[in-house]
Amino acid sequence: MKLTRFEDLDCWKEARQLTRQVYEAIGQSSRWQKDVRLCGQIKSAAGSVMANIAEGFVRHTDKEFTQFLFIAMSSAAEVQSHLYIAVDQGYLSKETFESIYAQAGKASRIISGLIKHLRKTRQTE
Repeated sequence: MKLTRFEDLDCWKEARQLTRQVYEAIGQSSRWQKDVRLCGQIKSAAGSVMANIAEGFVRHTDKEFTQFLFIAMSSAAEVQSHLYIAVDQGYLSKETFESIYAQAGKASRIISGLIKHLRKTRQTE
């Protein structure tokens, strides 16, 4: 089955869930909301995971798509790093930290699997 929409990609769906979790956690913490810079950075990083998957999907080559997928993985790692700041500042609970951190990891693993698939497909063509 050929995918025709980025919304059908599992990695994009997991990135969307990551973004939801980030926004929800910020929405539940008035202290975190006051840290405008960190809020903006983590929201931007989470949104970047989704956006780079989508942007790469519409590119004309698997090579270009792969480049965007690497950027998406980097953004997921950025979310994870920002989460440490948030938990260290008491903006979110350890449980929420672990949940969002795990979601970022899940999205990254699926993206990594897609990168491997695209590379393997390129080598056999």
